[in-house]
Amino acid sequence: MIFGVDIGLIAGLFAMAVAAGCVDAIAGGGGLLTVPALLLAGLDPVSAIATNKLQGSAGAISSTLAFARRRLIHWPDAWKIAVSAGCASIAGALCVSLLPRAVLDAAVPILLVAIAIYFATAKRMSSDDATARMTPNWFALTWAPAVGFYDGVFGPGAGAFYMIGFVTLLGLGVVKGTAHTKLANAASNLGSLALFAIGGHVVWTIGLTMAVGAFLGAQIGSRLAIRMGARLIRPLLVTIACLMALRLLSDPANPLRRTVLGLFGG
Repeated sequence: MIFGVDIGLIAGLFAMAVAAGCVDAIAGGGGLLTVPALLLAGLDPVSAIATNKLQGSAGAISSTLAFARRRLIHWPDAWKIAVSAGCASIAGALCVSLLPRAVLDAAVPILLVAIAIYFATAKRMSSDDATARMTPNWFALTWAPAVGFYDGVFGPGAGAFYMIGFVTLLGLGVVKGTAHTKLANAASNLGSLALFAIGGHVVWTIGLTMAVGAFLGAQIGSRLAIRMGARLIRPLLVTIACLMALRLLSDPANPLRRTVLGLFGG
């Protein structure tokens, strides 16, 4: 036992965090692995989400550092976007009880499938930059806070939403888009993590152990993303977006699932 937690459980969650950190650094969606693992470990849903934010923040910071060392982040613009996303995520977390959760439950799977189709069929999916459709300052005032707010309220798919903005609106290549996505993810994760920590919902023994694993896994994942570029990032983005949509629709209480089953008499 370590601080009252079984060593075998700690080791298993550490290994899961390494795998999740690796996947998250490339295409996001690491929570698909870690949140169910935390729930199976006996944490209540709020503590599982809060503790997942701790390990997710560590992984996002780790991959941001790896991308930054390769000079793939344009800091004069990126810091504004990150601050905007982080502040919006705090606002989202504060407003979580005021917004219609059923709307998000129904809409997000549709959006994720749409993003998967876009990344699967888009002609321009390479590591080369293209012409931007929006200035970084406008991006920091519009798209970044919108996704950051969503991340604070709900969360699943936030990385995919950041990514599509960086690629389609700012014209970044896939690798640079991934790098900037990780920075924005880190900011919005840290914003909501702060509120969870203040509320006392983080299980620190488990969270810190997983944070170390996520940090190490993200180093591996970011190096793979840099080395293989769109050949790796594109199919993983499509796969992860589809898996997140299926994960949300697997909930029997999901209103979209209930509507579809009702139409077919299920």
